[in-house]
Amino acid sequence: MTLTLEHSIFMVLLQDFFSPDGTFYQTIGLIASIGLVLGYVPQAIQTIKTRKTDDIALPTFLMIGIGGIAFMMQGAMLGILGDGDNFFGPGAALFITNLITTVCSVIIFGIKMYNDYFKKDKKK
Repeated sequence: MTLTLEHSIFMVLLQDFFSPDGTFYQTIGLIASIGLVLGYVPQAIQTIKTRKTDDIALPTFLMIGIGGIAFMMQGAMLGILGDGDNFFGPGAALFITNLITTVCSVIIFGIKMYNDYFKKDKKK
């Protein structure tokens, strides 16, 4: 089988699409970021509004916060700001997404701590 010019251009485009710097990886990262943020922000808003945390497991949000901080560090090490051509670096999406989810986790964790430990003392 002989490769024509169209085949080689298609192969280069396909290779670029699936490369770590390509569109496919960026799209997957964007979908993951949106999914994480949309998963945590409503919980934080609900917790702030109702102040109800009885059914929330404290270790879960503690570990999510620690994981978010670790991912923020990784994003910072990859580079948040880009070079002259790009404003954002390769770690910007990782950093920003985990900054938002970590802030949400810290808010929920704080309300949970207040409800579980400080409100109990006032009830007695």
